[in-house]
Amino acid sequence: MEHGKERDQAGTLRALSLELQTGSPAPEKLLKTARVLSVTSGKGGVGKTVCTANLALVMARRGYRVLVIDADLGLANIDLYFGLSPRYNLNHFFSGEKQLEEIFLTTDDGIVVLPAGSGIQKYTHLDSAQKLHLMEGLELLHDWFDIVLIDTEAGISENVTYFNVAAQDILVVTTPEPTAISDAYALMKLLSTRFYEKRFKLIVNSVTSENEALDVYHKLSMVSSRFIDISIDFLGSIPQDKRFTDSVRKQKTLVELYPESKPSAAFAEILENLALGSEKQFPKGTQQLFWNKLLSTKETN
Repeated sequence: MEHGKERDQAGTLRALSLELQTGSPAPEKLLKTARVLSVTSGKGGVGKTVCTANLALVMARRGYRVLVIDADLGLANIDLYFGLSPRYNLNHFFSGEKQLEEIFLTTDDGIVVLPAGSGIQKYTHLDSAQKLHLMEGLELLHDWFDIVLIDTEAGISENVTYFNVAAQDILVVTTPEPTAISDAYALMKLLSTRFYEKRFKLIVNSVTSENEALDVYHKLSMVSSRFIDISIDFLGSIPQDKRFTDSVRKQKTLVELYPESKPSAAFAEILENLALGSEKQFPKGTQQLFWNKLLSTKETN
């Protein structure tokens, strides 16, 4: 890890420690209620993690205190998109070796990243005790963050559904490819029929035009309204850009490398469409009880 990032992390941990001791929220806080958003997809390779990382940077540069949780517990890699090198990850937390605040990494823009492990199958299916352990760790930090972004794994595994049901807003990422559209529909159908989720937000990635993105949105909306009775809000689209490959290779977000690019403008527009703080949000469903304190309404100073 670079020395600057080590200093950032140490500063964040000191601030977290002070807040946990005093019980006072960070003075930079903007939202009365922390907003928890899952970023998910039915199919791998659609740019879900790219969207998470770039959105996190746009949010942080608007002044929000952002926590990114890598919830792909078997093939984690979001730390790479920020150029971070974690010594510890959620595997060490679940094993009892480390507390959450000892695992945190912090980017130069102040984004706090909670990394997961990669290549270890043991935690790809969380049991009740592990979920409770995570709940207790997150509850200690419920006043620290404005926004929590959960980067789920792709597909419809139990971990995917668990983290999506926990979130207040479910951001589904797809591309115009027929298989990606079909898998996005399958994920929303599962979350609707088994977990009673009825509202989703759609991001269409890697499009050649806004009309192509709207076509995907209209297809999903039409099929969903006919067969599963859900609401899909169109958050926006991200245009194709070869510089995404360059940004991944350099382990930096495209928004950081090319702030004046069309994709950077698209991520900013998606943030505007999210309308953070404009509506009062509360936890959903019995499976979300472990987020109660993380999402509790807080009084402003």
